[in-house]
Amino acid sequence: MSITTSLAGKTAVITGSNSGIGLGIARELARAGADVVLNSFTDSADDHALAASIGEEFGVTARYIRADMSKGEDCRALIEQAGACDILVNNAGIQHVAPVDEFPTSKWDAIIAINLSSAFHTTAAALPKMRAAGWGRVINIASAHGLTASPYKSAYVAAKHGIVGFSKVVALETAEEPITCNSVCPGYVLTPLVEAQIPDQMKTHSMSREDVIKKVMLDRQPSREFATVEQMGGTVVFLCSDYAAQITGTAISVDGGWTAL
Repeated sequence: MSITTSLAGKTAVITGSNSGIGLGIARELARAGADVVLNSFTDSADDHALAASIGEEFGVTARYIRADMSKGEDCRALIEQAGACDILVNNAGIQHVAPVDEFPTSKWDAIIAINLSSAFHTTAAALPKMRAAGWGRVINIASAHGLTASPYKSAYVAAKHGIVGFSKVVALETAEEPITCNSVCPGYVLTPLVEAQIPDQMKTHSMSREDVIKKVMLDRQPSREFATVEQMGGTVVFLCSDYAAQITGTAISVDGGWTAL
């Protein structure tokens, strides 16, 4: 038995979605029939062309709205400019790696702002729209690092743990309404950015592509396989379906068994 989800008539806003995981999620939501709003901090012709191509491919309305997720006022303005917001996917994120005592304050502040605080601002702006519509889904893209930790990633781990906790609070505050809030916790996902790192890793470790992927990049991911952006998008579509109406306040791992260790 196959599960078919139609999101026709719904509008989805996906932050950080002109590439990688966010773009994969936007495409799967559009494939399911949702109108989509793409977002990043740039505002180029390519950004708008990307949205137009998704709209044409899937027969939905697709728009691109620039907003800097490090700024609370931009986050809230994004939701207002979107008009409707039935589905909110908080995906925008950045990373920096350094020991705690060497971690630049500016990098800490930026990661917390973009990876955590932006979700607060967009959710606060979106909930009234969802309540007015009588339905809503908030899906926060966390990470395996929202459930476990690695050295040198203090800001990222703190932000992603915060996202998991924030999702639980929103879920409890909307528990008696037709609104759910969950976090999705991916491990390593094969994005163009990750793909581009493989040749350098092959040279550094003098390994084949297969060995670099399994022994270096996916050392902590027991499946030894990358998740795909399509799998991430499919997980989000499922959480938007009626099948997931009683799934709220939880963290769903898409990490090949990483957090089972």
